[in-house]
Order: sequence, then structure tokens, then C-alpha cells
Amino acid sequence: MTSFSPGFQGRGRRPADRLPPGQYPTEQFPVLSAGPTPKVPTATWEFTVTTERGATHRWSWEQMMALPQEDTVHDIHCVTRWTKFDTHWRGVPLDVFLAEVDTSADFAVVAGHGGYTTNLPLQDLRDGRAWLVHSYDGYPLSPEHGGPARLLVPHLYFWKSAKWVRGLRLTHEDEPGFWEGAGYHDYGDPWREQRTWGD
Repeated sequence: MTSFSPGFQGRGRRPADRLPPGQYPTEQFPVLSAGPTPKVPTATWEFTVTTERGATHRWSWEQMMALPQEDTVHDIHCVTRWTKFDTHWRGVPLDVFLAEVDTSADFAVVAGHGGYTTNLPLQDLRDGRAWLVHSYDGYPLSPEHGGPARLLVPHLYFWKSAKWVRGLRLTHEDEPGFWEGAGYHDYGDPWREQRTWGD
């Protein structure tokens, strides 16, 4: 009997069934960033989860790489209307990090090097729905695509998959991030075309 990672979406489905409204498929992987590309050495890289009470959990690069790793395949959808099918990633499920965290928070603010932030309901980072990824298509993730590590939340528009991720801050209240504060939709479901505040 064949088994798949929890992230497998079934490549046997027709591409038309996998394309959200308003999107077009591409073989390219466009690079879109709000500012300059940070260069973050793995020797000093750190990932933190800070609870609503201020308790901080920390992982170095070596500690993160020693955690259970998962290969996962997903379609990704950018708010600028491109979709890339069957992207291959390797990383650590967010469930692994959150299992060590005592929290009653409902939301997370994701922070990346360079000052970028984005907000998500905490439930969207649990139950096999999100990863901290360090490899793409079998190679270490390049800085242009968010390396050394980025968030991967493939069921939402790709701006929610923060590049150069350095930590999560858990909160009781929803706090808009960089693009959300500039007019992007607070949640960003590609199947409902939640691109801007009015969608």
C-alpha cells in the first residue's frame, strides 16, 4: 500500500480543478519582495515562538535540522495571480514547534528578517497545514526565495508564507501585518479570491 506525506495533494487531479479563480498557471517561480533580500547565515539563524505571556522558545539551525523533517508537495498561489503546481519542499511541520508551547492564543504574527510581518489564525499553522521549510526541489532554499528558511502555508495566498522567517509571536487579538496593513485581505484564501480588504 502506498503512503504519502500529509502534505500530498494528489497530482492525479486535473490542473483545471487545482487552479483557483483568477489565477493562471506558470512553470516559473517569480521572485517578489517588499525590500532588499536579507542574507542570514545559518550559524546565527534562530527561530523563536513567543507566547502571549512572553515565554520564548528558541531553536538554532542545528536544533531545527535535528527535528523530524517532512517532504511535502503543494500547489502555491500568489496574489499577483500566478499559480505553480506541484512544488516540492522539505522542512519541519509547525506542529512540531507548537507542541512544545503552552498557549491559549488564537492568532500568530509571523516575523521575518528585514522587518516583514504577516498575521494568521493559529489554527492555520496547526494540523499539518504549515511548515518551516529550508529546501526547495531538493536544494537549500535560496535567499531570493526566502532562505535559509521560510514559512509555507500553501492553502493561503503566498504572501502569508513569510520569507526569511525568524519567529512567531502568539496573540489573543488579530494584528495585521505588512501587506494586510497596506490593503491586502486579512486572511487571503485563494479559492475565495481574498486579495484585498473588500474581497
